[in-house]
Amino acid sequence: MLSGRHVVLGVSGGIASYKACILARRLAEAGADVQVVLTAAAAEFVGPVTFEALTGKRPLTSLWEPGSALAHVDLARDADLVILAPATAHLLARAAQGLADDLLTALLLARSGPVLCAPAMNDRMFAHPATQENLRLLARRGWRFVGPATGPLAEGESDQPGRMSEPEEIFAWAERQLRSGGQLTGRRVVVTAGPTREALDPVRVLTNRSSGRMGYALAAAAFSRGADVLLISGPTQLPPPYGVETRRIETTRDLERAVAAAVREAHVLMMAAAPADFAPARRHAAKRPRADGAHTLTLEATPDVLAGTRSRRRKGCVCVGFALETGDGIHRAREKLEAKALHMVVLNHADQAGAGPEVETNRATLVTREGTEALPLLPKREVAERIWNTVESLL
Repeated sequence: MLSGRHVVLGVSGGIASYKACILARRLAEAGADVQVVLTAAAAEFVGPVTFEALTGKRPLTSLWEPGSALAHVDLARDADLVILAPATAHLLARAAQGLADDLLTALLLARSGPVLCAPAMNDRMFAHPATQENLRLLARRGWRFVGPATGPLAEGESDQPGRMSEPEEIFAWAERQLRSGGQLTGRRVVVTAGPTREALDPVRVLTNRSSGRMGYALAAAAFSRGADVLLISGPTQLPPPYGVETRRIETTRDLERAVAAAVREAHVLMMAAAPADFAPARRHAAKRPRADGAHTLTLEATPDVLAGTRSRRRKGCVCVGFALETGDGIHRAREKLEAKALHMVVLNHADQAGAGPEVETNRATLVTREGTEALPLLPKREVAERIWNTVESLL
């Protein structure tokens, strides 16, 4: 997804330097051309050979390396993004004052493009007025910041900011910086994900096998393309995607209310949730013991959340529905497309190996008024990217 993008990863000397190895690997795996620049202190924590193995390129460590006399100027000019992780208090102070006493600070002084910075230091050092003033000064110059987070520091537990954000979070913001600029940038996107649960009693529920992975992948992919994303999620075990506003719901009626409140502002409505189609007609106030014997359960239909959005959608909203079918579901998908005034239906094949709920992959067919596109078996994040490609063409 980052193929052809040039990234400079600047690493300064803090204990969090080891996390920069993970970030370098993630960037390289995504296809980016990664050039690591180490300060002298960073090289004391993580050897250059580690980064060379992860990125396939020899890290740069000094202004005085033969053949690198103008490296700071070339890298500053050519990089699509400069990432500083970790950025120590000392590096922030030197950058704020415009010092250029090593390769990394010289590069930063020559840089006019975007810089993404992940501060990391002792919590008291971060809270010091000098550090805070340096951060404000760099923000006014256009730097963007990720974190710092709270949590354990090298010197012990802390409930104050100072800990470097996790590599996956930094990667998510870097990917957004590098991929923004398309049709989704600045658009409000609402994605629903996961199952709903309808209570039989205080303990038991009716639900389905949806894991929420497809919806979460769609939310993460939309965020990486620059969208303002609201994820409305039923019960799942998945962590919220970084940068995405997440609203938790339980029942289908909860989902209906949350979508109704959000859809009026949505440029795109992506209904990937798998709401329960039926709910118990009566919920028992107490758990019914098995010893009571057989039990007859009366079910009633839950609201059709997607159909209920028709009168609430803003003009021009691209609306995408999902259908989980067995056998040939193209006809049913087309019926859903017309009946609910959708722009696309993503047809999932529940009876095919490696597809459907509870797995990391999916085999989907994208059904629009113009035709169908059958996707091969792919990781769900790749399926999400294909879906957003089609949505952007509709926008």
